[in-house]
Amino acid sequence: MSKRTDTSTGGAAAITLQRYAHRTFSSLKVRNYRLFFIGQTISLCGTWMQSIAQALLVLKLTGSGTALGLVIGLQCVPVLLLASYGGVLADRFSKRRLLVVTQTTAGLLALVLGVLVATGYVRLWMVYVLAFGLGIVNAIDNPTRQTFIHELVGRSQLGNAITLNSLIVNMSRVVGPAIAGVIVAQFGLAPCFIVNGLSFGAVLYCLYLMDGSKLLKSKPVKAAKKQLRAGFAYAWKTPVVRDVLLMMALVGTLSYEFSVSLPLLAHVTFPGSDAAVAAGVALLTSMVGVGAIFGGLFTAGRRSATMRALTVGAFGFGVAMLLVSVSPSLFWASVAMVIVGFFSVFFTALANTILQLSSAARMRGRMMALWTMAFIGSTVVGGPIIGWVGQTAGPRWGLIVGAVAALVAGGIGLKAMRNRSSEVAELLTSSIAAEPGEPA
Repeated sequence: MSKRTDTSTGGAAAITLQRYAHRTFSSLKVRNYRLFFIGQTISLCGTWMQSIAQALLVLKLTGSGTALGLVIGLQCVPVLLLASYGGVLADRFSKRRLLVVTQTTAGLLALVLGVLVATGYVRLWMVYVLAFGLGIVNAIDNPTRQTFIHELVGRSQLGNAITLNSLIVNMSRVVGPAIAGVIVAQFGLAPCFIVNGLSFGAVLYCLYLMDGSKLLKSKPVKAAKKQLRAGFAYAWKTPVVRDVLLMMALVGTLSYEFSVSLPLLAHVTFPGSDAAVAAGVALLTSMVGVGAIFGGLFTAGRRSATMRALTVGAFGFGVAMLLVSVSPSLFWASVAMVIVGFFSVFFTALANTILQLSSAARMRGRMMALWTMAFIGSTVVGGPIIGWVGQTAGPRWGLIVGAVAALVAGGIGLKAMRNRSSEVAELLTSSIAAEPGEPA
């Protein structure tokens, strides 16, 4: 090969890489979304700091794993029971103003807990009450925040923006706990809660800086009777929405229970000293984050969100979890967890995008509320199931149950493609027409 040919090939590769990078971060060109991205990056790191500190606080107060599970349950139960009402609020009111309320409240709850810990007045029941309060806030905040992304970037950039949002969630999963570890070692638990409370100020300031005239607002839904019931009926009668929610419910309930399955895997399947088990859990969890970052970058560079790709993501997720379940050592399990992380973001980002693009504007908040229930609220149901299977049959079987759930979700997607190939299999984000009265 001549030098000229080699140079030409290298130049073409560079141009291709540049174009892919342009697509991958294209939604960041929108100023309002860029502000949202910055605020979320800071706040989510604080959220993970509080998550670690809260777990350590409960164990310090009680030494009980049951108490720790109850705290997590108290945060998830309101999401499962109340997120549908949060979706109704998101459809009725200004999403930007709702986020100001929810983010302010979440920040105040974190600051209260920080002050209680710093002064030594904290008691377990206080942690329970504040955790339940945060769960109520999340029931409103999650569907509102998800649908607000649509107002920031519109339909054409929605998939990219959702994927980048998933990317920062997983990056903060790595960065937040690392910062928390340093702070706890040097200053104790209280600063983690206080720093998290203050981090919500970044979100509020970014919301304040946004140009309201550039928001692609949908027409608010007027208050009326039976709007909650109408949301459930719409979800069931709309094939694409129903199939995506069913797929997400299966995966969210049984496949995404890493907080249960990974500690069991490290403790029972690859046993060692307490320090070795802790290091094993940290390694497995970190590898999920690493894979998720790669998956997020790959998904953000895609031009379309199709049911075909979503089905591939579900099958890939299931196969990757099977690989973890048969891994002969912690090393190979960690390698497989990178693949799990990749497909986890690939699947959830595409499902989120397809669901929002397929939902009528007047129903989008309620559909994302159902998404939140399937993804986060389902932990209340799935966590104990996977824990019981892992405890009685072994951690590998807990992973196999999650893998089977993902494979069944892939089967639902495959059936949807066969039944409605012309409607679903080519659901391109760039080609779905905006509904009457809805901004493109």
